[in-house]
Amino acid sequence: MQVEYVILVNNNDQPLGAMEKMEAHEKGVMHRAFSVFVYNSEGKMLLQKRADSKYHSPGLWSNTACSHPRTGEKTDDAAHRRMMEEMGFDCDLEKAFTFIYKAEVGDGLIEHEFDHVFIGNSNQTPKPDPEEVGDWKYVDFDWLVGDVNHNPDEYTVWFRIALEQVKNHMESKR
Repeated sequence: MQVEYVILVNNNDQPLGAMEKMEAHEKGVMHRAFSVFVYNSEGKMLLQKRADSKYHSPGLWSNTACSHPRTGEKTDDAAHRRMMEEMGFDCDLEKAFTFIYKAEVGDGLIEHEFDHVFIGNSNQTPKPDPEEVGDWKYVDFDWLVGDVNHNPDEYTVWFRIALEQVKNHMESKR
């Protein structure tokens, strides 16, 4: 398997170098990431359940796609690449906002990310890679907020953190 690197950044998202992805997660070093949230024409959000074989947060529900840009790769290009790699389709994406978080994700790993959030719209049927995605579903946003509040351990930590900001962003667009 090819060694993957992440782009280390400061609080202003300025690049500071690169580090092997697993080392960055073991040390909790801040790095650039992105999260994609896709809605269909009914206003339902497309969730993915992370494959059970993922090295962290396996089997948890999360946003449509997420990952890290590669060294020299623009973040929006990386978001489109991962949409294809994870969900088997792509769509137009709008950069919505960024946020920084640091959280333990199990097995001694720490996510410390400067996360770029992209929002898209699509009615395409996902054809996910089973190595990445165990399941998927479109859900009503209000139901989702309630379920995350009642069952937080069924969702990834970054998804729980970003959800309120995604809600505020979508409401500001109305």
